[in-house]
Amino acid sequence: MKRAITIITIVLILTLAIPIAAHGTKTTSLSFTNIPLLRPDGNSEPELSIGPDGTTVYVALSWTQFFTNTWKAGFGQVPVFQGTIDAKLANNVGGGGDADVDIGSTGMLHVSTLIFFFNPQTRITQLGVSAITCPGADTSNNFSHCTTQIIDTTQSDRQWVTSDGSHVYISYHDSGSSTTIHVQRSDDDGFTFHRVTDPITGQAGVTSNSTFDNDQGKLVADSFSHNVYTIWAGGAGGLQKAKTANFNNIYVTVSSDMGKTWNPHLVFSGTVNLALNNVFPALAVDPLSGTLYAGWSDAHHVFISKSTDQGQTWTSPLAVNTSPANTAVFPWIAARGSTVDYVYYGTNASSKDDQTAVWNVYMAQSTDGGSHFTQSTVTAHPNHVGVICTNGTGCARGTRNLLDLFQDAIDPLNGLAAIIYTDDTLTAQADGSPLPQVSVAFQTA
Repeated sequence: MKRAITIITIVLILTLAIPIAAHGTKTTSLSFTNIPLLRPDGNSEPELSIGPDGTTVYVALSWTQFFTNTWKAGFGQVPVFQGTIDAKLANNVGGGGDADVDIGSTGMLHVSTLIFFFNPQTRITQLGVSAITCPGADTSNNFSHCTTQIIDTTQSDRQWVTSDGSHVYISYHDSGSSTTIHVQRSDDDGFTFHRVTDPITGQAGVTSNSTFDNDQGKLVADSFSHNVYTIWAGGAGGLQKAKTANFNNIYVTVSSDMGKTWNPHLVFSGTVNLALNNVFPALAVDPLSGTLYAGWSDAHHVFISKSTDQGQTWTSPLAVNTSPANTAVFPWIAARGSTVDYVYYGTNASSKDDQTAVWNVYMAQSTDGGSHFTQSTVTAHPNHVGVICTNGTGCARGTRNLLDLFQDAIDPLNGLAAIIYTDDTLTAQADGSPLPQVSVAFQTA
């Protein structure tokens, strides 16, 4: 749940061309099947995970309720609604914020959501973090086989979950007193958790500790190297700290000892106040080689950079989107072997703030490890018309119906992509305003 930062000083931001590698993206026509997952309460900000056997679990935030809707099916099958996975966390506790999902190599389903609860001591509503564990990804009987727990209640935001074997990691922002990133680890496949070292504190000269100075992307555990990585966009220390959310640096921080210590590596640095967080930076690791792919958007292009040495060095960024996706936001990346699938929302308008912009879902695919891409349109019709705001809770009504992200994943059995995205053109609320829904797209060839 990205929050806007009040800007005290008005800064004139000059547009700067980012030095990039040759564009290298062609237009092609991969085929996709799109399936809307319509719910009376609506949905947005969807995520998915594909297990070793092709089992796929989808989650999305209910638009009108404090719950996380959940679906399940094999790859290519119509997802079956399972219920609300975080509806029974505790008495007087609501879920349904910033859900993330992971099916591990053990077959265990891990889900983490933000929780909402009333603190009787402070008499305010606080945010916390849940951890939900379902053996065998069994979501039957209204999730009766799942274990639920609350692992943090100290004001949290934007959590992510990932796993490497029986080691499960959950990261989240401290949204009460800073935006420092916290990480908890489980060594029993998600049944108990404990705090490990924060990944971006104590790096003063490099990161200025990044309190009120970062947008945290996906936490990724690598089953090849057994490293853990987190990606984040950060600002220019004392100049930007707590003043603007236009973060111009992309970092990947790596831990080789399961979160005990972390080392940051700069992926790319743009001009101060050039926002590279539209919205979250993306990170993917190829489970067959350990190769890393980092992605971000400057509100015009989505970029990709690659590391083959566990995040220590990175290639020059490559701009991925091409016409008709002249403007692209919401990057997400999946990688397996030589295939890299990069998805984003794109429009032929010159700005994401164009009120007449017509948006579609695009996927750029590389079959040579990210050197060259071919772009395809995923959606059969536009999924949004108008402004896409990336300023979090500071956005005007109707400009943030897609919330902050959508995702893709690659089926390990057939190598094809599954994508879950938001479409606010399908249904309407009683007042005529859009009721966002989520749809699933399967690559068919």
